[in-house]
Amino acid sequence: MKRLVAVERICLSGHILSLVFGLAGLILVLPNPRFIAALPAFGQRLFGWSMAGGGVVYILLGAITVALYAYRNLGVRNWLAFMLPALVLSLSSELLGTSTGFPFGHYAYLNGLGYKIAGLVPFTIPLSWFYLGFSAYVLARAGLETKGLPGWVTKLGAIALGAVLLTSWDFVLDPAMSQAPYPFWTFQDVGEFFGMPYRNVTGWLGTGALFMSVATLFWKSSAQPLRRSQLTVPLAIYLVNFAFGAIITVTQLDARFWVPTSISVLLGVVPAILLWLLASSDAPSQHSQPTGTEPEFASEDQPLGLSSEIPAISVPIQVKG
Repeated sequence: MKRLVAVERICLSGHILSLVFGLAGLILVLPNPRFIAALPAFGQRLFGWSMAGGGVVYILLGAITVALYAYRNLGVRNWLAFMLPALVLSLSSELLGTSTGFPFGHYAYLNGLGYKIAGLVPFTIPLSWFYLGFSAYVLARAGLETKGLPGWVTKLGAIALGAVLLTSWDFVLDPAMSQAPYPFWTFQDVGEFFGMPYRNVTGWLGTGALFMSVATLFWKSSAQPLRRSQLTVPLAIYLVNFAFGAIITVTQLDARFWVPTSISVLLGVVPAILLWLLASSDAPSQHSQPTGTEPEFASEDQPLGLSSEIPAISVPIQVKG
């Protein structure tokens, strides 16, 4: 388990560094062709490779980070119960959208995000739906599970809040990726909402709510909700990906795009942090797990191992006189 934690942390660090280098390339380097021209031939080839494959790398590292996190903290069943519907249903929505315009509007992917499935959707796009959707859902569910609500209310609330958090991220992602000087996709419709069609918003809400609902049907409730210390990875994933889109949006586009960025902060960043704060900070009880259930996976601050409290065993000894 310690090795998985180490790999997870390496992937998370690589994910964040990839986003930072991507920002530097898009904001500082590409607008300055003289800098690129001054690089030696090897440097120019390396820069070209990084810009061509950087999007693939950061998405793959994000997906691996979240997959390892889900496996460690929630087990194989809950990990796959979320990942498989997220991948299949988001890819289906994307293929439908790029083919017919439903549910997101008419749009097309450009280059830079990897091999395109059916020549339409980069294979990395469903992976980004998975890791951001999972992070949003887990934060929402963990925050609500501490409020003592009926189970069905918690589940529906987690789906609704998770879909809103996911869609709020798109308020900074879509402008950054489709309207900045170096786009990765383009809308063919005239966008009423800061260059995006309104149905793009409903498409994001619907797609997110759909795969989160399917995942909830197969999700096995744990004996102990995730604690705040176990939610650092989902919160970090959500915040750094928001920051990536927000920085590009506010630095590369005009002042009116502060409006969708502010909406994204109010409906995404603030609730995500509040849900993280609402999550339980107490250590789980050693006797809280029902008999016959699968053991919980260890968190970063509590590696899997033997308990330090070993019950004493009294053995009666009869002495013959």
